Amino acid sequence: MGLSLASRLLLSAALWTAAVLTVAGFALSSYYQGLVERGFDQRLHVYLKALVADLASNSNLDKIEFTVGEPRFELPLSGWYWQIGKMENNATNVLRTSPSLFDRNLPFLIDTDPEKDVTATRDTYTTGPDEENLRQVERIIQVGDQRFVVAVAGESSEIAEEVGAFRSDLIITFILLGLGLVATAAIQVLFGLRPLSHISQQIAAIRAGKSERLEGAVPREIAPLARELNGLLDSNREVIARARTHAGNLAHALKTPLSVIVNEANASTDPMAEKVIEQADIMRHQIDHHLDRARVSAGIAVVGAVTEAKPVVEALVRAMEKVHRGRDIRIETAADDVNFRGEQQDLEEMVGNLLDNACKWAAGRVLVSITAEGKKKDAEPSHLQIIVDDDGPGLGEKQREAALRRGRRLDETKPGSGLGLAIVSDLATLYGGSLSLGDAPLGGLRAELKLPEAI
Repeated sequence: MGLSLASRLLLSAALWTAAVLTVAGFALSSYYQGLVERGFDQRLHVYLKALVADLASNSNLDKIEFTVGEPRFELPLSGWYWQIGKMENNATNVLRTSPSLFDRNLPFLIDTDPEKDVTATRDTYTTGPDEENLRQVERIIQVGDQRFVVAVAGESSEIAEEVGAFRSDLIITFILLGLGLVATAAIQVLFGLRPLSHISQQIAAIRAGKSERLEGAVPREIAPLARELNGLLDSNREVIARARTHAGNLAHALKTPLSVIVNEANASTDPMAEKVIEQADIMRHQIDHHLDRARVSAGIAVVGAVTEAKPVVEALVRAMEKVHRGRDIRIETAADDVNFRGEQQDLEEMVGNLLDNACKWAAGRVLVSITAEGKKKDAEPSHLQIIVDDDGPGLGEKQREAALRRGRRLDETKPGSGLGLAIVSDLATLYGGSLSLGDAPLGGLRAELKLPEAI
């Protein structure tokens, strides 16, 4: 089974929210890292300008006391360093370093620049003398006819820590924001799809026989759907009514000529007349059988037909007790309050045939039980089970198969056409049910009828 509309909408909203927030998170993180780097570079440039000012104020490099106002430049391998070099013959020689470098040097960025643009200010990440990550800025200044390179570097862990803290806060914020957006989308989806749920409940009520049409106001977008459904239901009822009328007309049109033929044949003692009567009787039963099937097939198409099974069975039991009063047949019932998803006359015909057949063959006792079978799986509808047992002679396996075939009479001494069980089987099949025959605990035949239940 595919995803529901609500699931599809929620899933698409969640995926789209996650994608947008992820892209926004990366963009904000990158932007914030750039801001932190620029702020850090500004601090380094302040120190660099102080060194440049000291360098430009005295031509004797050995006598200059460089001060940048940051104690960490005095601590050995503190992660904060400065370095001054002199450019000679396309090479840069180190002249002075901060005490924090101890006896080590920083790499000059200009030595790694193939363009050797002396007017450019350089800034990048480098590796320090103690294998720490540094952020280094570098500038070239001209003092007289000499060219000096001034570099200042600071440990970049401050940048990483600040960006990392920002990213952690950003992730938490975006997760909460994403959950809030998905929850908002869920509320919108549930609220927006509520009219469809209402229509679904009304359709279920129509199928259960509690309503005949879709009622109540619906949103403008699905109002055409509701109108079409109501029109379809009305049209279906009209078609069924016309089909039943035509079936009745056909039965009358055929049975009347057959009756005339039989009456004429009865007036004659010719052997041909007996054959005509026999075949006319078969034709009458065939017409009844097929008209019943046509009627039931049309009736099943009617949505919402529901019949209480217990009152129908009890009424049939009373009728059978009167019909077989001379044989002293005792009919016992054990019926639950269940509903048949179908029309009453069809249930009467099926159960009536089973009861009549049981009473014909019973020695003195017939037992009828009605129970609800329930759902075995979510995809399967629930069924009601009608069991008719008798204490008669019963049937063998081959006889049971023959009994369900149309027109087969196992005992010509019993009245009937041989269509009863076949009609029941056909009707049950049309309703999505079944009829099976077996051995009854009473010693005779068990007829087990399964039909769809209306919940």
